[in-house]
Amino acid sequence: MHPRLHAETQPSKPALIMASSGGTVSFAELEKRANQGAHALRQLGLKSGDTVAIACDNRLEFFDVMWAAQRSGLILVLLSARLKTDEIAYIVNDSGAKALIVSDAMAATARNVAEIASSISGLKQIATIGPVDALTDWKALCASQPETPIADEEIGGRMVYSSGTTGRPKGIKFASATGSPIQPNPGAVLFERLYGLDQDTVYLSPAPLYHSAPMGMTAGIQAVGGTAVILPKFEPEEFLKAIERWKVTAVMVVPTMFIRLLSLPDEVRNRYDLSSLKTVIHAAAPCPAPVKQAMIDWLGPIIEEFYAGSEGNGHVTISSQEWLARPGSVGRAVVGQIHICDDEGNELPAGETGTIYFSGGKPVSYHNDPAKTASAHNPKHPDWSTIGDVGRLDEEGYLFLSDRKDFMIISGGVNVYPQEVENLLLSHPAVADAAVFGVPNPDFGEEVKAVIQPKNWNSATESMAKELMAWCRERLADVKCPRSIDFEQELPRAETGKLYKKELKARYWPAS
Repeated sequence: MHPRLHAETQPSKPALIMASSGGTVSFAELEKRANQGAHALRQLGLKSGDTVAIACDNRLEFFDVMWAAQRSGLILVLLSARLKTDEIAYIVNDSGAKALIVSDAMAATARNVAEIASSISGLKQIATIGPVDALTDWKALCASQPETPIADEEIGGRMVYSSGTTGRPKGIKFASATGSPIQPNPGAVLFERLYGLDQDTVYLSPAPLYHSAPMGMTAGIQAVGGTAVILPKFEPEEFLKAIERWKVTAVMVVPTMFIRLLSLPDEVRNRYDLSSLKTVIHAAAPCPAPVKQAMIDWLGPIIEEFYAGSEGNGHVTISSQEWLARPGSVGRAVVGQIHICDDEGNELPAGETGTIYFSGGKPVSYHNDPAKTASAHNPKHPDWSTIGDVGRLDEEGYLFLSDRKDFMIISGGVNVYPQEVENLLLSHPAVADAAVFGVPNPDFGEEVKAVIQPKNWNSATESMAKELMAWCRERLADVKCPRSIDFEQELPRAETGKLYKKELKARYWPAS
């Protein structure tokens, strides 16, 4: 379960294809490029145990760096290609990265980081994928290196930084494996078992590779000997074109991609042959029930969902058939055991809502933040960990999410979970997107506020706001219903579909 093994047994098979250009990297070519990359990393002064950071758009060279680090004993830190200079400097400094590799699409940012490199502790080298004046050209450096493995190969690891929606990003540390890099990929093993992904899989990756799940899934496909097709970025019709052109069998998406696909005219959606598609996996953010139902109606019961965090402390899955029987559930645990607990750490019975903890999964640890690490563990069961979500279990162990604990609204002593209200609003035919959160109320502490992205901006009127509030009151208890509604042309979301709710909420609270 490693690309090197497939380079030996099926050297000419495509490991990677760029959907936009058709550019292809075979397993033999990937092995050569990864070995050259490993020698280049050593030439940059990096030794086993060191950390290297990469900020790169979706391009084939991303995997040259990833597989080079994986066989060089290095910790690879993934940085968003959308980050600005100060944001990159913070993560590079916090992670202790000794080298930073940046795409030439971020040339200006690379130059800016180079100018302040002396103030970033530990940073010794900056290289760019593609030529940028006065900086080391990664591809040129690799081209001069041997194509054989480095003498001191050792398996590397990775560190993922949180999105920073609740403050400065925090590094999520994983216990590193030891020994040879040619060993089973745990993520690939899991997804092969769950979804049958194997060497016959043609996988389409539409999301930014610098996010944990897209990178892990795409690398896992290469590990099992399948072919990964990379989209430069998600565009609904280009996504459908790629499925037809490359006869894609599996994809992983986020719910906002579903919404954009469903917004295409019927004649566009029906134009493409999607019959090769066997598995559609979605994750990363809650999916409104009407959206998921519409996708199952369109593509059939091939929609699979998983709930997990970058921390890796648990993994929950649900099939289309299971979901149709329990709409709104995210499934049952396949890694770790779920516990629902109150604020004191006591486990709650089925049907009651509380903080979601996992036992039996990976230990959770945040880099340079012992307080956050401690707060992620149950006060009465220190080996149980949480990523801060709230939910409930039914009698059969199926998990239903409520929301992030940080966004729970307490109105007059009553707990209100925004996701329930958001799901309802998203089922209204005039609503494209919705965010619900608490705002100050002099009598009740907080009251429910909704910010709506309408499907048609011309409908963003006071009468529409009143209609939506009345519509909610017909379907939910009064305390859960928005007492005011504002409109935005587009809500702030990450490429993964995660809503930057803190950014919206801050507009309505005093600066103190």
